[in-house]
Amino acid sequence: MARLVVRIRILPAEAESNLENVVESIKKSVPQGMEMKSSSMEPIAFGLEAIVGDFLVDDAEGQMDKLEESIKSVEGVGEIEVTNISRQSVRMK
Repeated sequence: MARLVVRIRILPAEAESNLENVVESIKKSVPQGMEMKSSSMEPIAFGLEAIVGDFLVDDAEGQMDKLEESIKSVEGVGEIEVTNISRQSVRMK
C-alpha cells in the first residue's frame, strides 16, 4: 500500500499557546500507523506562529479523517489546513 506525506498547517487556539507542547501532544495523539515526521514554525502575523507538520499516512479510505480528528482533539489547536498531499518517495527517509 502506498504511503502519503500530508503537510498540515496548524493554527494555535490562543496567541499564548506553547507551540512546543502542542507539537508533543500532537505526536502522542496521532493514530497507530501514522506518524508526525517533522514540524516547523511558520510566522503568521504580529509575532504569531503556526505549526507546519508533515505526517505519514497510508493511502486508504478514512485515513485523512482520522488524522484530522486526532489533531483537532489536541488542546491548544485552533484550526487546521491541509496544504499539500503527495505520495511518499521510496528514497525519502
